[in-house]
Amino acid sequence: MAESEMSTVVFEIASLDRVKKRVAAAFRGEPQGQFISFNSVELFSSILTPKRWEIIKAMTGQGPMSIREAARRVGRDVKAVHGDVHALINAGVLNRTEDGKVVFPYDAVHVDFTITKAA
Repeated sequence: MAESEMSTVVFEIASLDRVKKRVAAAFRGEPQGQFISFNSVELFSSILTPKRWEIIKAMTGQGPMSIREAARRVGRDVKAVHGDVHALINAGVLNRTEDGKVVFPYDAVHVDFTITKAA
């Protein structure tokens, strides 16, 4: 697959207002790309822990797989990976397929947020 055809998702820190504006633009037919938004750095960090990043990295561009296969790829216990996979599903990062497998349906991840000085 050529890089221009890659499916990239953007993980971002965004206010509800920013997300609503993007949704409104999408309804007007303006392409928006693929986003998974978090409303704070704290939420982002609590969901996307280092162990969960390992799972995402192992699943990126790989298609649907069983939780057992994901655990094998990251070299971790199936039970521990099971808990992390379910947290990622609940956060909307991973999807479950009809046959019970899990998938991260993107070929690449871009993380986008800016931290500024406190007010």
